[in-house]
This record gives sequence, C-alpha cells and structure tokens, in this order.
Amino acid sequence: MEFLTSQTRATEGARNNQAVTLHGAVHALRDLGGVTFLTLRTREGLIQCVCTGREALDGATEECTVTVTGVLRAEPRAPGGVELSEARITVLTRPAAPPPVPLAKKKLDLNLDTELSLRPVVLRAPRERAVFRIQAAVCRAFREYLDKEGFTEIHTPKIVHAGAEGGANIFRLDYFGKKAFLAQSPQFYKQTMVGVFERVYEVAPVFRAEKHATQRHLNEYTSLDFEMGYIDSFADVMEMEQGFLQYLMELLRTEYAAELALLGVELPDVTCIPAVRFDEVKRLAAEKYGYQIRDPYDLEPEEEHHIGRYAKEEWGSDFVFVTHYPSRKRPFYAMDDPADPRFTLSFDLLFRGLEVTTGGQRIHDYAQQVAKMEDRGMDPAEFESYLMIHKHGMPPHGGLGIGLERLTMQLCGLDNVRKACLFPRDRTRLEP
Repeated sequence: MEFLTSQTRATEGARNNQAVTLHGAVHALRDLGGVTFLTLRTREGLIQCVCTGREALDGATEECTVTVTGVLRAEPRAPGGVELSEARITVLTRPAAPPPVPLAKKKLDLNLDTELSLRPVVLRAPRERAVFRIQAAVCRAFREYLDKEGFTEIHTPKIVHAGAEGGANIFRLDYFGKKAFLAQSPQFYKQTMVGVFERVYEVAPVFRAEKHATQRHLNEYTSLDFEMGYIDSFADVMEMEQGFLQYLMELLRTEYAAELALLGVELPDVTCIPAVRFDEVKRLAAEKYGYQIRDPYDLEPEEEHHIGRYAKEEWGSDFVFVTHYPSRKRPFYAMDDPADPRFTLSFDLLFRGLEVTTGGQRIHDYAQQVAKMEDRGMDPAEFESYLMIHKHGMPPHGGLGIGLERLTMQLCGLDNVRKACLFPRDRTRLEP
C-alpha cells in the first residue's frame, strides 16, 4: 500500500493497478443506489472514487476531509483519466455546516460582492483555484527566468520615508511619531541594489491610496519588479520582459494545461511584440476608430482598449509596447530622451488593451538627477540617501514593474482585477 500526496504520482501509478491512499476534501457525491461516486478534491485537482455500499463512505458529506484507500485504474471518462475503485473512506474532519455555494458546479455565477464576501470558501471551487494556479505559475516563471539571466532576488522595505511615485495616492502612517508611508514601489531600493548586484528582482506588495472603484485598480497589489545595469537603452529592458513572457507561455503550455483548459484560456503569441511611440500609436488608433484625442499626455482606459485592438488587427499581437511617454507624466527618475526632452526613454506594455507593465531607463548621472528634481520643485535634500547612489557612481540602468493581478486577469479572461486577487483591498474592503 502506498500513501500518495501527489495526484501526478497517482496518475503515473494507475498503469499498475496499484492499491494506494489519497487524502483531500469531498468535492461532490453522486449516489446511484448501491454505488456512490465520490469526487475527491486534492491539492492538484479532482479524482473520482467509486464506493460500493454505504459503509465504505464512513458517513462522508461534502467538504469532509478524508483519506481514501482503493485501487487506481485507468478511466478515460473520469477527471484526470483515472479513478479510485473499491474505495473506502476514512473521515478526518466534518464541517459544522454545508458550503454556502455549490462548489461542484462548473461555474458559480455569483455577483462580485457575494463572491468576495464568501471568498474563503469560494476559492475552493476548481475554476477559482485554477486562476491562482496560473498566478503562481507567473511568479514561478518570473523567478526562474530571471535567475537564469543572472538576477539576484531582493526584499525591500514597505514602510518608507518618501514615496517613489509622488502625488497624493500614497498611504500615510505614523512611525513612532515620525511621518512615514507605505511603499508605492521598490524603485529607490532596486536602483540602489543595481550598484551592488547589477541585476535584481523582487516579488512583493505595493500600495496605492487612490479613491477609485474601477475594474482595473486595487489599493494593494503584487508587483513583479526587476532592475538591470549596464544597458545600452531601454530596449534591453523590453527585450528582457519579452524573454520572460516567452518563458512563461511555454511553462503554462507544458505544465498547466489542465488549468488553461478549465478556464478556456488561449495563450497569446509572444514571438514578436511590436513597439510603437506613444504619440504615434495614439494618432493611429484615433484615426482608425474615429475618435478625438482628449489627453495628449496620457492614455485613458478606453484609449488603451483601442490601442490593444489596433495591435491585434494590424500586427496580430495581443501585446504592444508603447514607448516614449511624455516627461510630464513620468516620475522624476525617468531619463528624458536626448533627442526630444519632452519625452522619456520609457514604456508601458499593454496586454489585450490593459496596461500591465511600466518601465524604462533611469537617470544615472548625479547632476542630471538633481536638476530634474529641482525643475519639479522637489527638495533634493529629502532624497539624500537615494541620491547617494548617483553621487558615488551608477551604470546606465533601467527596469520595470509588472502588475501581477492585472497580468493574471488578462491571461485568465477575467472581467475584474479583484477576481485575480486572493483577498482584494480597495477603498471599501478590508475583509475577509
């Protein structure tokens, strides 16, 4: 008798009709008189168990946690292509109440408020679980690819004395009588660590105190950040991101096929991602779809949608790099284009009409960085520790930040970023 903790091992062992034991939760029960089909929910997915006689069930109900002993056999009609026959159940724990929603349904079809209020239970449903398996794969691919490219993972503070992005959308807090903030970005720290390791990355939360209630914003989200030194241009940063996306899609294709199928996901082609200037793509989309450009310095959500549509129709790509954003809409550390200082050597990556990445080349020269701060009415003395890296020598460098929940939302075809966040935080929600 073998005790299996992995459904993958169970599938491999099915060829030999092995007697095995699995553990998990009772996902569904179907009583056909003398035979009961029990669907077991393991950490990797669902497996069908065939029980003969009521005594074999040990009084199990939905959401009981159990161990199941039986013989694994190939069964193409069963989930995963195998089933556990002659199964006997041992109940480990029993729920005090049945689940508030039918978790065995293929789609729960709940409104968003109900889904989020029942989040601890709803996340057990296979489709909801699949979203976060995909999200875990994104983080796994990010780490694996960047490790392979010579990056070092770092962990930076989230309580800071100044905001990297500036503006009013920053959470303020009291730090033992001193003014402090929740980090909007690891920007200052990852730039600092370029001077130490040359190439660094981080997967960590960031905070934005925007009083919004849109389908695309969160007040706390996870950012995938990297920064790299000795670059020739910000195109090197874009190339690194494209390499990560290619690695991610191959990982999803080969190891997460079950989750993709459950969600009905069609993976995008990332063989070649087009890049086009900000001002040019605004003009192209406005001309093709017949609307007036209202803001010449930024992209509105509807405009991002049009640009994404344009990229798909004209270039056959779900992704598009939008480069050379106006300087007035980029942070003080963004390097201005020497050919036209009204624009920066920066970019956004749009995925199916939604911005999922912001990045670019940073200022590395001390005098140039101080001058840009002063031009914006900033006091360089408040950024003494940050400017230390410029004063004492930095290579040309750049980097980016990817919104994990936004990328997951677009990959999984969701209609609200909160569905791609385990326990979303917005201006009205602190629970569960």
